[in-house]
Amino acid sequence: MQNLSADMSVLFRSVNVMVEGFFASLPMLLIAVVVFVVFWLLSRLARALIMKATRNHTHANVGKVIGRLAQWAIIFIGLLVALSVVAPSIRPANILSVLGVGGVAIGFAFKDILQNFVAGILLLLREPFRVGDQIIYKEFEGTVEEVDTRATLIRTYDGRRVIIPNGDIYTNAITVNTAFASRRSQYDIGIGYGDDIEHARAVILGAIIGLEGVLEHPAADVVVSDLAGSSINLRARWWTDAARSDVVTSQDRVLTAIRNACAEAQIDLPYPTQVTLFHDQTDADDGDRTRQREGWPAGDNPPPPGRGGGVDAVGRFSGGIGNGAPDDRQQSEVTHGPPST
Repeated sequence: MQNLSADMSVLFRSVNVMVEGFFASLPMLLIAVVVFVVFWLLSRLARALIMKATRNHTHANVGKVIGRLAQWAIIFIGLLVALSVVAPSIRPANILSVLGVGGVAIGFAFKDILQNFVAGILLLLREPFRVGDQIIYKEFEGTVEEVDTRATLIRTYDGRRVIIPNGDIYTNAITVNTAFASRRSQYDIGIGYGDDIEHARAVILGAIIGLEGVLEHPAADVVVSDLAGSSINLRARWWTDAARSDVVTSQDRVLTAIRNACAEAQIDLPYPTQVTLFHDQTDADDGDRTRQREGWPAGDNPPPPGRGGGVDAVGRFSGGIGNGAPDDRQQSEVTHGPPST
């Protein structure tokens, strides 16, 4: 019993010391809380002032980031000051040294997060694109909704949101469709080989010029792009505003006008045509057998003919493949699409 009484006495004395110490340090604790609240209010005020100063500026996103960083920096300083008030033995330099050692481990653990954060700061500072720009990143295309310190938010043209980490955007190629005020579109139109190129060029160019949405400067033009197998391809090129809605709408008007103008001017717009010939080049009478052809190289000693037939006096084929089968060597077939317009 005496031991128990002694232990209880020691416990009560310890609790009494703790309570007395708490009440002794309570004024300093209240002062530390007040100091931290003051710094917290100052941080919100600093953020609001920075965002207000850059609200109508071209670098409004940079202002948001700087305001957020300033807020957290002021809060961190206030925390250090509050700790110094509560525990004067704790120096801010010691806290910073501990944080410096721990920062290395934190950096390795959160490497991707820090990479995206730094990339976001660089994107906001350099501004290769801004909110409202239309960009293409890999298979994603849409309008930039927001650029924050972690990711870039894109709204696709079919109404979906894509969140892309800033580290990926900063280290990969992107296409900014609205980086400039105007944008060029083009389309290839195939005309028949019997049509006059200059006349067709004038008809197509006349159909484009003056259409709603097509810019006068730079001027539209039409150039020959290819002498294809079944058509002469003319490439029509015109300029519109850079926004996708203007590009798509203008292309619809341009292609409709070109088709109608060519039909009115009786310019052929041919379908692709393919010619297929069926014949056996191993016949004994099929040209010069010493020249290179399908099945063997050129030389003075060509392989023996695979057929023994020949042509009679009226041009009919006789003979066959070993057993006298009829020779269908000169069959041919021409295939093409529907009639041209």
